[in-house]
Amino acid sequence: MNRTILLTAVFFGVLAVVLGAFGAHGLKNLISVTSLDSYQTGVTYQIYHALVLLWLGSTEQFTTSQKKWIYYCFTVGILFFSFSIYVLATNDLTSFNFTTLAFITPIGGGLLICGWVLIGHRVFKYLG
Repeated sequence: MNRTILLTAVFFGVLAVVLGAFGAHGLKNLISVTSLDSYQTGVTYQIYHALVLLWLGSTEQFTTSQKKWIYYCFTVGILFFSFSIYVLATNDLTSFNFTTLAFITPIGGGLLICGWVLIGHRVFKYLG
């Protein structure tokens, strides 16, 4: 499980840097400032949670079962939250109206929150 978590963290980390650079340079003149700010929010949340996954895969403070739940919350949360923001921010560049998928963003945010709550629960209950 640790290897999977670490490889996912590296994947999301690399992708966040690539997408951040693409947003800063490639999208700068193509989308509005508001959309670019939203896009950057997706990148920021993605990199933060990639770093937490990197830590999670490296720590022995959690059981495999606990790590799985946190991993799934963060992974699906990143995919739903950050990636929906990416497509919504670049919606004007496509012929498909991605605003119909906007309901996915808060679900992703909720999953990210759940991952943090699981970490907090573990810390509060077992590491005090």
